[in-house]
Amino acid sequence: HRSAGDDGDFPCQCSHRLVSPYFDWPLLRLAVTISHARTTECCRVSMLRLLSDQERVIYDRVCTYIDEHATPALRREAELGEYIFGGVESRRFIRGFAANGWLVPHWPAAYGGLGATAALSYSSREAMSRAGIPHSFCAAHMAGDVLIKYGSPYLREQFLARIARGEIEFAVGYSEPGAGSDMLALRMKAEDCGDHYLVNGQKVFNTHAHQAEYHWLAVRTDSEAPNHKALSILLVDLDSPGVTIRPMITIAGSRTNEVFYVDVRVPKARLVGEPNKGFTYILGQLARERLFPPGQHLRHFDSIVHTVRALPDPAGFRQRLAQSKIELEASRLLYERCATLMDQGKDPDLESSLQKLFMSDCAQKMSRLGLDVSGGAGFGPPREGEEVNSVTKQLANVVLTIYGGASEIQKNIIAQRGMGLPRSR
Repeated sequence: HRSAGDDGDFPCQCSHRLVSPYFDWPLLRLAVTISHARTTECCRVSMLRLLSDQERVIYDRVCTYIDEHATPALRREAELGEYIFGGVESRRFIRGFAANGWLVPHWPAAYGGLGATAALSYSSREAMSRAGIPHSFCAAHMAGDVLIKYGSPYLREQFLARIARGEIEFAVGYSEPGAGSDMLALRMKAEDCGDHYLVNGQKVFNTHAHQAEYHWLAVRTDSEAPNHKALSILLVDLDSPGVTIRPMITIAGSRTNEVFYVDVRVPKARLVGEPNKGFTYILGQLARERLFPPGQHLRHFDSIVHTVRALPDPAGFRQRLAQSKIELEASRLLYERCATLMDQGKDPDLESSLQKLFMSDCAQKMSRLGLDVSGGAGFGPPREGEEVNSVTKQLANVVLTIYGGASEIQKNIIAQRGMGLPRSR
């Protein structure tokens, strides 16, 4: 972020500099420019400075609890499982953590939250990410806000309190064979059978499915309507008769899943919101799924710095380390901007795509740096304090560019919603 008067001004009058005059990455320039159009908050204001005195006390307690309960076993499970929630260690941890209302502090107290700000919620999630423990909760951080806004009283009563206590988890059921990041190409069908839907079809890349209790499932409920008016969201028990979950192993060795539905009966009471309005709910969920706390990558950065310091001639890596640190900081600011927008009552649909695209690109470049620093040792055992080696981290960060919508999709969203360009053909 450069101050006014520098070559290539940004629309903000901050006097500090995050980027040197020689740094001219178009994506960062675009992200800062578009993001400033959505809020007047100066980007140097961190989320912690947005917290009230009471929220700062809560945040300090959150960090203390993490320090005291983030065991090596939990960190190992998290890194091997790509930081998603659902494993044995993470469920053990979250029971005590969520009992204080810290899992969803921005939710109303009636639903198990603290009635606090999104800034507190996302600050806490970033602290979890920095500690190397699970921080990706589909039900709590992605779908829950949509359920509060659009769910029926029955669904709120059945799910929200259990989500807030960390007792249950959802898996997102969007992608299908031939319909990866394109939500409007989904074909899984839910037939209206009176008091229930009969669901048939297949989903792929459903990462939480083998550890979750419920499926946040996108289905077609109108075969005649335009695509964006034909989708609905169902909440399905993943142990329902007719549901089969099979593993799919990524290039990084982590597990995702394909899920098959054969004549699965889903009560109509499990319909989220209104029928055929599911595309709106999908957009709301994705705006939250695409927010990637940069803490785990800051942790990786610190590990790389530690290794570089032990090299006989570290000078060759200094510029790349500085560049990575700049980009990590920029990503953190974009992440914080999204929380600020939510506290202003706005969905960060555009900004979350900016942050997701920027963070995943930054993570890939940093993991390549880590691999270069490690040399041949990157193919061997992990460094002290890490669970996977540099090669696996690099492969995992390739996968990161696909989760939550591929980078190409994010670029289309930015072009259309942020720059007013026409849809690609």
